[in-house]
Amino acid sequence: MVEWAALEMRCTGNCTGGSNPSLSAEKRMCHQILWHILFFYVVTDFSADMELTTSHIQFIKEHATDDLARLLLSAAKYPGMDIPFLADQIAARRQIREKLPSWYENGQLVFPAKIAAEQCSSEQTAAYKQELIGEGWTVCDLTGGLGIDSYFLSRKAKHLTYIERFPAYCEAAKHNFSVLGAGNITVVNADSTQSVDILPEVDAFYIDPARRGESRKRAFALQDCEPDLPGLLPELLKRSPRIIAKLSPMADIQMTLDLLPGTTSVHVLSVKNECKELLFVTERGADGREPAIHCINFGLDGRQSFLFTLEEERNAPLIPAGRVAGYLYEPNASVLKAGAFKQIAVRMGVKKLQVSSHLYTSDQLIPGFPGRRFRVDEVLPFTGKLCKGLSKTIPQANITVRNFPLSVEELRKRTKIADGGSVYLFATTLADGEKVLVRCTKA
Repeated sequence: MVEWAALEMRCTGNCTGGSNPSLSAEKRMCHQILWHILFFYVVTDFSADMELTTSHIQFIKEHATDDLARLLLSAAKYPGMDIPFLADQIAARRQIREKLPSWYENGQLVFPAKIAAEQCSSEQTAAYKQELIGEGWTVCDLTGGLGIDSYFLSRKAKHLTYIERFPAYCEAAKHNFSVLGAGNITVVNADSTQSVDILPEVDAFYIDPARRGESRKRAFALQDCEPDLPGLLPELLKRSPRIIAKLSPMADIQMTLDLLPGTTSVHVLSVKNECKELLFVTERGADGREPAIHCINFGLDGRQSFLFTLEEERNAPLIPAGRVAGYLYEPNASVLKAGAFKQIAVRMGVKKLQVSSHLYTSDQLIPGFPGRRFRVDEVLPFTGKLCKGLSKTIPQANITVRNFPLSVEELRKRTKIADGGSVYLFATTLADGEKVLVRCTKA
């Protein structure tokens, strides 16, 4: 590998001119030369042994459900096989079986580490990111990782540059992109945070800050992630008009907006009603308007979408329900994460059971509600006496609690109701403070 920092000093030390987009012609040329030299050294320095052999692929299939600890201990039984490497491949494939089915089915793909498979995007969320770029764009992924997002973005982009600081990840990505036929991706082994001044000028940067520090503890706040996106943002916007950042679903949206001025849209992505990631799109020269919040949920019955702004939510009236009507609604995880508690009622024509309950009701069924829809069968006042005999009439139910003093586990213990079945039981608080159990079936 080349020591690019020393090379940069030799190449640009005598150049003049400010930062992009106002670089002098001389300095711009130096940066371009430096980038191509860096690219040449990195790409041609990859090893050629990343391809899985036929025997490796067959071994992985045959031992897909094995106890991996025992497999490692019995490595001597498999001479000529790199059992630690193959065990890592099996572990990684287990992580992606549900969220990346097309990659799981491709036996030739290589995974550099189990943690990369744990943290990578799902197939639905990776494909969604294509909607954030234009046809024929050039894109640079500053934190390449396993390369899932790079690959899906490349299917719409004219060219994509994948940058990753760990050589093993780069080797795996280069191999996998070749297997997948993604010939428009350039793989570069470098630390993007240390090479901002020589990054290529592109239509969009994509970045996924790592959510684990040196202690390996999870980080949710943007300022605790690596690289430091708020610190890099001004320089990145000099080299591209758009930054797309993937952040933890635990990040606070308003706090993150304060850290990323120029954000024009936020995308809250859920899969099967579990919030998976937040996407913040920041643009050069943004006019300061409230960003649009896109709430997206990929479910078994298709994709649900809801669009609003935080200003609309602040100005929306609270529409309380005086009673539980014929139908009950629970917003999906993306709507709840985004905090569209009043806007959902205004827009969908439903009423809120209580300010903190986040359950809604209507007399008529609202087919397009972004969440779960139920027909109300019975509303039961919550009492100790009710709990003692409830399992006789409702022996099994799917229980949800919203703004209720007991957890699901505590309520099951008191009522002795088993989990599952076709009955749905919502424990909640009404506008007048009454605690109730709402027995429902899916609408």
